[in-house]
Amino acid sequence: MKRLLLASALFVALSGPAWAGFEEGDEAYGRGDYGAALNEWKPLAQKGDIQSQYGMGLLYVTGHGVKLNYAEGLAWFKKAAEQGNAKAQFMVGLMYARGRGVEPDLETAVEWYRKAAKQGFAEAEYNLGVAFDRGKGVPQDHAKAVEWYKRAAAQDYVEAQYNLGVSYDLGEGVAEDNAKAVEWYVKAAKKRHAKAQFNAGLMYLAGEGVKKNYEEAGKWFRRAAAQGLPQANAMLAYMRKAGLEDQEKSI
Repeated sequence: MKRLLLASALFVALSGPAWAGFEEGDEAYGRGDYGAALNEWKPLAQKGDIQSQYGMGLLYVTGHGVKLNYAEGLAWFKKAAEQGNAKAQFMVGLMYARGRGVEPDLETAVEWYRKAAKQGFAEAEYNLGVAFDRGKGVPQDHAKAVEWYKRAAAQDYVEAQYNLGVSYDLGEGVAEDNAKAVEWYVKAAKKRHAKAQFNAGLMYLAGEGVKKNYEEAGKWFRRAAAQGLPQANAMLAYMRKAGLEDQEKSI
């Protein structure tokens, strides 16, 4: 969905006329009329309207209605971010991490992720978890990674749920706990996360953290295979060869 309207908690309240102008730009963006969106947002953004500044940033980093220009997009995101907009703070962090419009700087990326995460922005919480997990921009600390994954997972962020499954599975940052690993894998698997589906299948197949259940294992392998995960097809072939799974069972 292309519309830019986000949860009201992410934005500072706007005056009536400014809000109306932003909405008109948002409607134009939603129908693919990026030139009209630009015309609505630019004068508002220049006057300091946070949402319109974020919209301008999005136009420049996607090349919609304007020539693609990461540096210009970053400049607009920063204007909104410095006024406390969590989505813009996250985007600034992402651009520093990826070196878009600026030299890559993982430490600065983490600083901006923190600002957004402090406002409960799930994607920033997840990215902080990844940063601590991998030691990118911060010293590696699996326990802190788990803390941030849990915050994002509590908001139903599927990648964080999967990563928590891995953390408990491997005992990284937490005590190894196969039962909790299965719990998190299944949460993500139900949202069509292919790797989580595959890992849930492995846990049911081996009876790790859960009672061994070949039918349940086959179900998750089939769902992962349907999304193109090659190792899931390999496990289904193994189960059929071993007589552990009915080839004709439906998903």
